[in-house]
Amino acid sequence: MRLEKMQSFLNEKQWPFSYAEEDGVGSIDFEYRGVGYHVWEFLDGEYGAESNVRSGGKQEDFTGDYEQKIIDVINSWE
Repeated sequence: MRLEKMQSFLNEKQWPFSYAEEDGVGSIDFEYRGVGYHVWEFLDGEYGAESNVRSGGKQEDFTGDYEQKIIDVINSWE
């Protein structure tokens, strides 16, 4: 299972999400206030994730501790 930190975070928030895994990388889709968001993991020499959590319609790559970086952005929404 991948994106475990992200899944735990969404479960704690009690936000429904869908999770899929293929070729060793995970993806999560969820909604917040009617807007669809995604976290799509990739492996390009190192793991990272593409997500639109910062600006809704624009995708951005997160690397390093990418799950925590994405969670930090989501936490800034409140």
